[in-house]
Amino acid sequence: MPENLQPMWTPSQDRIASSLLAKFISDTSEKSGNTSVGYDAVWEWSVSSPEQFWDALWDFCGIVGDKTGVTLANEDHLIDAQFYPDAKINYAENLLAHPGQGPSIIFHSENGDRSEWSWAQLKETTSKLQQALIEQGITAGDRVVGFLPNVPEAIAAMLAVTSLGAVWSSCSPDFGLNGVKDRFGQIEPKILFTADAYHYNGKTHSSLDVAAELAAHIPSIQKVIVIPYVEQTVDISNLDEKGLHWVDVLAAYEAQQIAYTRVGFAAPLFIMFSSGTTGLPKCIIHSVGGTLLQHVKEHQLQCDVKPDDRLFFFTTCGWMMWNWLVSGLASGTTLVLFDGSPFYPDGNILANIAAAEKVTHLGTSAKYIDACAKADIKPAKTHDLSCLRTIMSTGSPLAPEGFDYIYQDWKSDVCLSSIAGGTDILACFVGGSPISPVYRGQCQKRQLGMNVQVFDENGIATDGEPGELVCTTAHPSMPIGFWNDPDRAKYSAAYFEKFENIWHHGDWVELTEPKGMTFFGRSDAVLNPGGVRIGTAEIYRQVERIEDVLEGLVIGQQWDNDVRVVLFVRLREGVILDDALIKRIKTEIRQNATPRHVPAKVIAVADIPRTKSGKITELAVRDVVHGRAVKNTEAMANPEALELYKDLAELQS
Repeated sequence: MPENLQPMWTPSQDRIASSLLAKFISDTSEKSGNTSVGYDAVWEWSVSSPEQFWDALWDFCGIVGDKTGVTLANEDHLIDAQFYPDAKINYAENLLAHPGQGPSIIFHSENGDRSEWSWAQLKETTSKLQQALIEQGITAGDRVVGFLPNVPEAIAAMLAVTSLGAVWSSCSPDFGLNGVKDRFGQIEPKILFTADAYHYNGKTHSSLDVAAELAAHIPSIQKVIVIPYVEQTVDISNLDEKGLHWVDVLAAYEAQQIAYTRVGFAAPLFIMFSSGTTGLPKCIIHSVGGTLLQHVKEHQLQCDVKPDDRLFFFTTCGWMMWNWLVSGLASGTTLVLFDGSPFYPDGNILANIAAAEKVTHLGTSAKYIDACAKADIKPAKTHDLSCLRTIMSTGSPLAPEGFDYIYQDWKSDVCLSSIAGGTDILACFVGGSPISPVYRGQCQKRQLGMNVQVFDENGIATDGEPGELVCTTAHPSMPIGFWNDPDRAKYSAAYFEKFENIWHHGDWVELTEPKGMTFFGRSDAVLNPGGVRIGTAEIYRQVERIEDVLEGLVIGQQWDNDVRVVLFVRLREGVILDDALIKRIKTEIRQNATPRHVPAKVIAVADIPRTKSGKITELAVRDVVHGRAVKNTEAMANPEALELYKDLAELQS
């Protein structure tokens, strides 16, 4: 067997037998015809018999709701397909229906504070907030938003909102005023939740001025509820009559049994936002039932999250992984939250929390893993991670060297699940399987119920060759649509324009021999020198192996009636990009990829621009290099970095 097809990790027979996925396969064997515990066979059944699969999943995961009528309508027309058109369901009811034995939430702040919320405390707070929202006139379909750090109160606020059938949306407090206005202003929220301030990288940043501006400039906002996070006594006078103090709101009500408003399966639940680097962010509307059903599937079957496990994903309230994380409550698990910088005071903070809280499932970004490797962080030598069963990586492709690093310096006996999907579906197309081996550089498997294929430019399925990631049949977490897109024209153009009646996701990928998937980057950022398509991740994998390079960003520059590859590199402190280092970079790429991958130009930069969720912004840099304006830089974490790429003399020759 080739070296890259030797598993880096294989689950033990005991682990396979004890997994929820093995139990699901056993329970559905009569329907599926799959008599052995094999992933690929149950995947084939899940995509060929979607009604049987999703019905079985609903029952297996104990979904609370009225499952009546047909399972799937308009199956043959993806954009109009409807799951459970007659069902009634409530998201919050499901998250609070199966409490585990431990706490519901464990919270860590960057400043060292730790707190626990019991399930009873979470329900009591949700009940009081629900009553407050009812008094403010919030009903099903209304929008309520959070401009919040990743604190337990954010979860309670979301649960209170969704218990009423209302719609939740959130941004992290590091978004600037215009970035938040561009998002929240479009959806006309009635209530805004904010904290007084937040901690990041050893500093405290106030949120109240931005909250006051939002309240003044978004006419629909009736009240602003302020959570005391940094200071217990908070001056909210700048909010005038719209300001309400969290403590006062809770004190006004007695906890009672929560009344859940069940709504249609396809009723709106969350509004998520695209990155917005090419214009106003798209407001993507996700459904109650689709979100819940996908998340419990991913938690229980793909990640083996069980009651009383501890699920810890490093995220902010502005990234889809926050929504994914909080749905873990529906599986009875304890959520572990962290708010702050993952490198303050040093790069061990996530490992510290994982060890102290006996975390079973840890999630983070590929960029964080790469940064830890560069910083020589080695938790395997310094931390007790004996409870850790699964590590998840997402946000960008995890390089093969990232797999090496995790198994060498974090834990050798762990299921390393590189997961990929996105805000567009609020779920994963590919990711983990607790009963399958892990192969270096690959996402383990296509997720159950997701008929993921790889198409060439002509819409022909290909196996073992790079192409476009598509989904050829309906799945529950397809968005309801976009906000203010009544004829669904923007929605159709975003996902169904390239291939007729096929979901086109925009990733450049390859289906591998073990039925996993390798990612090469976004297809709209794919390079095309000499007419040959090259994924940017193929270059990053080679560049970031070089010790002197912290990270890279690659674009295609229009040049001499063709496209030339330009590589920007951020180097270690004190390292100079001289001819010797350039030669070493080019040699590494040539030897481990192809001559066509070798950049025509290698340029050192002090910073690499990225979105709030940590993704590098290749398209924005490409626009700057070609003299085009970058729209809505408020969506970026460090928009000032774009100035480093303007009018570079190196790119004029």
